[in-house]
Amino acid sequence: MRKTSVALLLLLAFSLHAADWNPVLVPAKETTLNGRAMETFEHDVKPEWGYAAPQKDSFVVIHPTTDRRNAPLYVVLHSAGHDVFSCVNCTKTVGNHDIYRSPDDHYALYLDCRKNKGDWWWGGMHLKDKALIAKNSGGDPVPVEKRVMDTVKWAMEKYGIDPERVYLCGNSMGGTGTLGIGMRNGNVFAAIKANVPAGIEHVSHRMYFPPATVPANVILPEPPVCVDYSGQNDSWSAGHERFVKAMNDRKYALYFYWGPFGHANNTSKIMLVNDLIDSFDWLAVRKNEPYVAFTNASGNSPLPWPDDLKNPAAGQVNAFFRWKNITDTETKAELSLFLVSAADLKTRFTIPKEANAYVTLRRLQHFKLTPGASFKWTFGAAKGEGKADPQGLITIPGLTLTKDPVVLGLSK
Repeated sequence: MRKTSVALLLLLAFSLHAADWNPVLVPAKETTLNGRAMETFEHDVKPEWGYAAPQKDSFVVIHPTTDRRNAPLYVVLHSAGHDVFSCVNCTKTVGNHDIYRSPDDHYALYLDCRKNKGDWWWGGMHLKDKALIAKNSGGDPVPVEKRVMDTVKWAMEKYGIDPERVYLCGNSMGGTGTLGIGMRNGNVFAAIKANVPAGIEHVSHRMYFPPATVPANVILPEPPVCVDYSGQNDSWSAGHERFVKAMNDRKYALYFYWGPFGHANNTSKIMLVNDLIDSFDWLAVRKNEPYVAFTNASGNSPLPWPDDLKNPAAGQVNAFFRWKNITDTETKAELSLFLVSAADLKTRFTIPKEANAYVTLRRLQHFKLTPGASFKWTFGAAKGEGKADPQGLITIPGLTLTKDPVVLGLSK
């Protein structure tokens, strides 16, 4: 009886305290980092997140060099070997988990999933943890995912973040969380970047990748642009052939790079193997602007997954495709499409003189079509007609791009 009473009192206290969720600024040994202001917060959890018991969590906010409203936000998810504080400390040293280091003109939000047992970034870990994956399978987010998203939204409001420039990144387990949480929340994140993600099961479940299908009553937000780099000689990268295929078949924007750099986190060392990993400016993508998903492209390197993992070659998918927005109105849309040139990108890879791809326009703000609606397109001297797919997306197959920009024009 006494145990029951104590449990009820704890639950009541948990519910009352967390009902008005308000992270508290706490004293810290360090209040600056790399010349930037740093704040440490603690908080309880919201009942609606679904945690089985009360817990305390921490997160860290790093300010831009010069505080300002409407700054971008750089959100970081740490690896399994770190917590939020060791993750932040990595940024003191160049070469130590470089993806953790945010640009000086961004706010940075560092979250934690190590303090409380069983959190991780989705409750499961990777392909080897079959029991945990089964427990956390499916499309419904678990408590930690809800906590991440509510903390991001809290930071956006408190610091007056530009809602069109919120970015998510992570290393290893944090890379897995980046794919799984980021792809599912494209209504918040403009773009995401995963450094050697420790598995693709999280994103596969939350995005209903095959063999699953998206339920009829589920509407997935328009996804962010995704950057992923993984080592084929890294056992944690298993399954990337399924991930790449699912991204291509769904017409999601993917820039993917690989090489035998293992489970690395030092950018300069990775670039000795594949110098493309920072070649796409993912932090220039805005959530309120159209972007292009290139699929079925020529010029992509053959994937070493699943049967050629000892192949020492570095490779890429979609590495050289670029776009520039011109017009987006209710009656027409125009984008310039091209391949990055050797003058603009110094790389050991051979940039093709031309490459063709299917071109899907995403996040059109004003030029919108209902499923099945007809449209006309022009691309240089080429022209044609098409119909929007069941999601209202516009895809033009087989366009050939060169380093010389060509305008793709759309009309109803």
